[in-house]
Amino acid sequence: MGRHSAHPEESVGGGTIQKATVEEHAALIRSLVTVEPRVETLSLADALGRVTANAVPSPVDLPLFRNSQMDGFAVRAVDLLMVPVTLPVAGAIPASAATPPPLVGATAVRIMTGAVIPDGADAIVPVEDTVASDGSVTITRTRVAGDYVRERGSDLRAGDPLLPAGVRLGSRHLAVIAAAGLSTVDVRAKTRVAIITTGAELIAPGAAPLPGQIFDANVVALVAAVSAAGAAVSYTARVTDRSEEMRAALTEACAAADIVVTSGGISMGDYEVVRETLEPLGATVTTIAMQPGGPQATALIDGVPVLSFPGNPVSTQVSFELFLAPILRQLSGTPAAVRERRVLAVDVTSTEGKRQFLRGRALPNGGVELVGGASSHLVAGLAASDLLIDIPAETSRLTKGDTVETLIL
Repeated sequence: MGRHSAHPEESVGGGTIQKATVEEHAALIRSLVTVEPRVETLSLADALGRVTANAVPSPVDLPLFRNSQMDGFAVRAVDLLMVPVTLPVAGAIPASAATPPPLVGATAVRIMTGAVIPDGADAIVPVEDTVASDGSVTITRTRVAGDYVRERGSDLRAGDPLLPAGVRLGSRHLAVIAAAGLSTVDVRAKTRVAIITTGAELIAPGAAPLPGQIFDANVVALVAAVSAAGAAVSYTARVTDRSEEMRAALTEACAAADIVVTSGGISMGDYEVVRETLEPLGATVTTIAMQPGGPQATALIDGVPVLSFPGNPVSTQVSFELFLAPILRQLSGTPAAVRERRVLAVDVTSTEGKRQFLRGRALPNGGVELVGGASSHLVAGLAASDLLIDIPAETSRLTKGDTVETLIL
């Protein structure tokens, strides 16, 4: 184990600067993202997986009317005091939009499941407890009033909640809304996220690369990650290293979104287009005591929070999972990412002073193994992993059998 420091330090020109911790940077981002929850009304066909914004009251009684729970015969229970008893069959009632005539005493009416029970009948005799003959039915078991009768409103009364607020809508939830006659439901509107990827070297996947060009994996990953967190991508752009391009994209992004995410262009070298564009606008460009994903920047442009992540694909995705995904999931009602304790299957060394998020794979026995290396360009290792292993900044070495916290991807 290494030394303990709440604020890891880095030597700069003979002095030291303190780096913010992951928790401090996450708190800064939460203070910037003050998105107000919105409500939208969707058809039931479009509402699967969305979250109810309010309690959904039933506009009607359920069931809508008094109906039969079984295929059988509608009778008066008083006519079955002595069994077996044979009653004339006065007709048949299908499950249809019709009101049957009242039941005459000492008779039975053939009835189907879900059909309207006639006035005068107070019990249903299942067909298996009867012996039918031409024009009559013999009933072999007594029944009491209410047997196999679904009374109107016995499930819900008009005004009772069908569903509370905050429910992620599955097929069973949509079914009860539809059963109450509603064709729409109010849900939480998705947070709108704009994505800007930067770098003159980037090209779209599928294009033919020239020397020095690389495929833009970040836009694909960020679009997918935003959607998985329950938000909606409202704008995307890929810009080169020219500030005028970045300014134009930023203007369009802020007009189209609640939150803007950028990748790349925030390091300390030349051609760092995001830093060069945002710093004059009051952005904070800093380095967090973490790896991967140390370089970070935040800004508030026209009231819209702009979160800038480093450009290496692993750094971008780890930064999103740590800093933005929890906020988007909370806004959308999407379940939070799972953290769990696991046992290391190998020894681990870590850079002291930086909180490490190593790629790992869960083992069936409750263990975890490392996948790939720690470098932020190793996208294959990230793809092969199913969790991040969280190594504290003050830890320089862990041994096989030690317990670590993991974040499920």
